[in-house]
Amino acid sequence: MRRPADSKVIRCAVYTRKSDEKGLEQEFNSLDAQREACEAYIASQRHEGWKLIPTAYDDGGLSGGTMDRPALRQLLADIKANKVDCIVVYKIDRLTRSLADFARIVEILDQSSASFVSVTQAFNTTSSMGRLTLNVLLSFAQFEREVTSERIRDKIAASKARGMWMGGVPPLGYAVKDRKLVVVPEDALTVRMTYERYLELGSVLALAIDLDARGIRSRPRTDRNGVARGNAAFSRGALHLMLQNRLYRGEMVHKGKAYPGEHDAIIDQALFDQVGALIAQNRNNHVDGVHASEPSLLIDKIWDAFGRRMPPTHSCKPGKRYRYYASDNRDARLKERRHRVPAGELEAIIITQLRKRLDADSGPTSLVTFETASHSEQRRVIADTIERIEVHPDRIDIAFTEAAGGPARVSVPAMLIRRGNETRLALPPEERVAGERDPALIKLVAKAHIAREAVAYAGERSIADLAVEQGLSKDYFGVLLRISYLAPDIVAAILDGRQPAQLTRQSLARTTNLAIDWQQQREMLGFG
Repeated sequence: MRRPADSKVIRCAVYTRKSDEKGLEQEFNSLDAQREACEAYIASQRHEGWKLIPTAYDDGGLSGGTMDRPALRQLLADIKANKVDCIVVYKIDRLTRSLADFARIVEILDQSSASFVSVTQAFNTTSSMGRLTLNVLLSFAQFEREVTSERIRDKIAASKARGMWMGGVPPLGYAVKDRKLVVVPEDALTVRMTYERYLELGSVLALAIDLDARGIRSRPRTDRNGVARGNAAFSRGALHLMLQNRLYRGEMVHKGKAYPGEHDAIIDQALFDQVGALIAQNRNNHVDGVHASEPSLLIDKIWDAFGRRMPPTHSCKPGKRYRYYASDNRDARLKERRHRVPAGELEAIIITQLRKRLDADSGPTSLVTFETASHSEQRRVIADTIERIEVHPDRIDIAFTEAAGGPARVSVPAMLIRRGNETRLALPPEERVAGERDPALIKLVAKAHIAREAVAYAGERSIADLAVEQGLSKDYFGVLLRISYLAPDIVAAILDGRQPAQLTRQSLARTTNLAIDWQQQREMLGFG
């Protein structure tokens, strides 16, 4: 046992613990017995300089499998503050039943040059053999705790399978009497009314507002620590749990399985099923974005080149919402870069191909019907017509159903092009939607003509001076001047959105050897 360097007095703190509260109300309980034995041991070591600290570190009704114990936390804090030199316990499992927690406690003791003693178990933590002996003892203590936990879990599972109530806070509508659930008539009326109002309103949010307006609140209660709980407006989460609680059907649920309960049902089967169906429908509508201002039309139809699904996602920037279809990266085995394509552009490609098919199969009437249909109806048409959509780096493959008629598979040339942090779909002119233009490319051409006009009125100012005036580098200003000499038909095609798929803002700006001859420009940029 190590002693403080400046004194032979060893300040000893007694720590006691009991796993449950049974018997703690007695005049002389288990904690008192442990403390008495530890104090006697300290008294027998008085000749070694041991001195009892009067502070009581008692944890009654707390498990040894956790460090979250008030008295233990206070004891460890006092050790760190150099107020305690030695911990005295009746048995080592009173301090902890976890090997991991024991390692943490020993580390704290070593840092503070402190130690501990078990009255009934002789060991020395300063030697390797002593630590080995202690680890063996703790291993058996942890094993005993785990076996006890398994027995408790098995007992709970067997009891719930027989429909027995195994404790906890009873839901609204029930009270516990003789360890069984009994119906509280006035609360049962509230529960039935809640189910019925949900069917009428069709929304949990509307139901929460309605119940709050009626003054219906959760049941007030006092927890084991004397803190008042409940008596508050129902939240949406609490209402969701209530509307799906199978206890109201007279059943007991354990690990997802329902068993006939010993208590009476409050909600009949028909009403419970109707509410469950409405909740499921609302959940699907939320996931599918049925009520969104811009719902995603291609849900469950898109995969990328590596076989990963591409569900809809979005990001929000001030004042605007951007929709995408992005590869699902939950499969950690696939390390390939995920695809993310703008939803509007991909949907426009699919609708264009669908428009061609509707024109060929049913004539203009079917096309008008599709264009004017609701989003849910458009989604139904797509679901009936398209089997699968695959997004590749250089094309979009569309597999049609047999009912759609025509070719079973269509490939649309479309390149995934990076523009800064963004990915876009670039289409060849023949596949472009009329009026579909590239704003970034058009802005580059406009800047080029502004730069050329600045040179025309430059006077004696140099190119470097003009670049500084426009907040540009000299090199970038030169790039703009080269672009300003594009052939008129190339500029017109860019303004109309008829440029080749590979011609983007980045590719044009990086074309350092752009020819002056217009025919050579057409060949270089893909217009030939």
